[in-house]
Amino acid sequence: MHTPAVSFEFFPPQNLEASFRLWDTVQILAPLAPRFVSVTYGAGGTTRELTRDAVATLHRNSGLKVAAHLTCVNATRAETLEIAEGFATAGVTDIVALRGDPPKGSGAFQAHTEGFASSIELIEALKATGRFTIRVGAYPEKHPESATQQADIDWLKRKIDAGADEALTQFFFEAETFLRFRDACEKAGIDGARVTPGILPIENWKGVSRFAERCGTSVPAWLTDAFEKAERDNRQDLLATALCTELCSDLIAEGVQNLHFYTLNRPELTRDVCHALGVTPRTKLQNVA
Repeated sequence: MHTPAVSFEFFPPQNLEASFRLWDTVQILAPLAPRFVSVTYGAGGTTRELTRDAVATLHRNSGLKVAAHLTCVNATRAETLEIAEGFATAGVTDIVALRGDPPKGSGAFQAHTEGFASSIELIEALKATGRFTIRVGAYPEKHPESATQQADIDWLKRKIDAGADEALTQFFFEAETFLRFRDACEKAGIDGARVTPGILPIENWKGVSRFAERCGTSVPAWLTDAFEKAERDNRQDLLATALCTELCSDLIAEGVQNLHFYTLNRPELTRDVCHALGVTPRTKLQNVA
């Protein structure tokens, strides 16, 4: 079995304690030599400044390739492109371009009157600058707002055609979910190698299952049963590590080269899974301050 290349997603810290947690996370995972690390935006662009600060600090001090999330929410075209230009000027030329979620409680996405109406418009504008590697989101199961999964795949094809270099999927719990999606992408003319599975090590089953329900991720009954039993025996972390390692191993056996981990700024499970897959420390982190 080949050793996969990995990447990691972080949250921007919103207070001092969270800042220490982020730096601890970086220090634990950076030695695994990720392809890149990404920093998210909150719903409605609520963490825009925090994301910008975290991206700049990571880029300046960690030695890692950093990808900044950028969304269309609550900003004009000019404001959004100014943020992108700021990233590029700072040396950050990897962007995860997303439509973005509306602010909590505000209902469906509404484009700013002077903003980008969709992720495709954002991708086209970023591509036109010639400065960025562009990654986008993808749903291996039907997006909650989509009529069909085929509509999702057609939309992803449009994003790739608009200039996206790679797609990072929403998390899922069974390898077949991703493999079926990859097959459908290839049938639609999307190179399967451009579609990277998103992996969520399960730190807290109750929280993850609630999150899965909100974003349309299927939760198999056997998984709920397994975590209920593990909780009784206080073996949740052991089960989470074993299941995540098995999921990744199944994907690798089917030719998957890259894995993107949603760390939730809690790195231990991700590190343990990576070690089990043969991804071991190769570099020392530069001074993070």
